[in-house]
Amino acid sequence: MNRIIESMTNSLKRVILMKDISFKAFAITNEIDLNKIAIHCGIPKKFTWEEPLILRGKILKDILGQEIEETQMVLVFSFGSVVFINHIDFHEMMVFFRFVHSFEPDIDLNQSNKYTDNYSLHIRETETLELTDEYVVVPVYESFYPELISTVLAKSVALEKTEEQLGKIHDKLETMIDRLEKGKLRIGNKELARTTAKIVRHEYNTLAYIMILDKPDITWASLTANVFYDKMIEFFELNDRYKILKSKTEILYSIMNGFSTISHSIRGLFVEWIIVILIVIEIALTISQIIGWLP
Repeated sequence: MNRIIESMTNSLKRVILMKDISFKAFAITNEIDLNKIAIHCGIPKKFTWEEPLILRGKILKDILGQEIEETQMVLVFSFGSVVFINHIDFHEMMVFFRFVHSFEPDIDLNQSNKYTDNYSLHIRETETLELTDEYVVVPVYESFYPELISTVLAKSVALEKTEEQLGKIHDKLETMIDRLEKGKLRIGNKELARTTAKIVRHEYNTLAYIMILDKPDITWASLTANVFYDKMIEFFELNDRYKILKSKTEILYSIMNGFSTISHSIRGLFVEWIIVILIVIEIALTISQIIGWLP
């Protein structure tokens, strides 16, 4: 009897594992404090930057206020991305976003759907891993697949968000260049400081906080996980996109240094002219006194 039950259980597991697993990733902000959410949910763990907060079961049910399936879960990443697994109702997602918003008030809920990506995991009888723009096919299910796929998607949408922010900085610099071409050479210190701060924030959000080059811990313990993760980040071109952003950031710094040099030169020239004018005035006053024009 036990053997029959065990056989039926294994068969049920195979049926479950043969189902497709869907992923929907969002980049909703630049930073989420996972520990605040964990404390609220009663999760006794200190989260670091490189690991996601995984919510499922009763905790997720209480957050959404409705029944959920066993395979449904949500992964929250410290760099501002959220990945839903096996959730198809956008209303559920908005309920969760409002929950996160209670901890991170800076989140713009109206823009929560702006940076997003869909993906799915298929388990099929195949000899090799198959990667496409919409799904990945694997021959055997491994427990680390959901987290690794979620991590890649989370980083990808976070990069998409940062790439657009970089474009806005480029537009700002283009406006400043147009002013230079029209002979308006003076640029205020506050304007230079604000633009430089945007570049520094962009670099911090992208190069430091998203941690493109860092790998999940499971990849160091499992060769299969490491190979799978490497293929995923290669397919999503995370490293190439990182290098492009790094290069563009360096160019931005170079342009800002040029603006700063021009601005300081103009200010230095202005001060020099003031000094020259004061010297001329002093000489004129002295000559006037000598020739008797002034007492």
